[in-house]
Amino acid sequence: EYMTRINTEFQKLGLRGISILFASGDDGAGCHNFNDTAYTFEPQYPASSPYVTTVGGTQFTAIFSDVNEEGNDISGGGFSNQFAMPKWQQETVGKYLNTTANLPDAKYYNPKMRAYPDVSAMSDDFWIIIDRILMNVAGTSAATPTVAGLVSMANDARLNAGKPVLGFLNPFIYQNPQIFFDVTLGSPSQACWLDDLEGYPVAEGLDPVTGFG
Repeated sequence: EYMTRINTEFQKLGLRGISILFASGDDGAGCHNFNDTAYTFEPQYPASSPYVTTVGGTQFTAIFSDVNEEGNDISGGGFSNQFAMPKWQQETVGKYLNTTANLPDAKYYNPKMRAYPDVSAMSDDFWIIIDRILMNVAGTSAATPTVAGLVSMANDARLNAGKPVLGFLNPFIYQNPQIFFDVTLGSPSQACWLDDLEGYPVAEGLDPVTGFG
């Protein structure tokens, strides 16, 4: 009931032309332990809401190098336990589920529900400056404001050109995957490590680690 009410407020903001971005979390696919032998993946909220744009995490393939980019295995992602898959992502997610090898057993998640993240950005070896001190941080909470800054710049350019702001981003994102750098490298996301269980693989196109990249 709480999540349904918050989703209604997210929709109201979208109608006002406001883009809402959330970090996907830093627990990979997540892990809910029912007992010593039963597990399921644990999606995050509001990251799994259909009415927000969720940002996952990537990292460079080598430390302090920009040779290539790969999925960060802590990047939160997966499938909601509460919200149905929106029409705008059904085709893309279906392709991932039908063509990707080594998917986790479907008993750990519901592949018919809202998939996330939608996009991603650098989330490891992320350098910031606080009080003139250079610091190295990590997490999708670093990736998300990076993407938000890009959206803000795009909105600024559109307003200067007499065009409306982007507003709710997801339909546009899923209709235009070619505008993103597709991250296809990296280990599967973390999951129930006590049971040696891996999460979702990184793949070409959309995946529940890096989104569209």
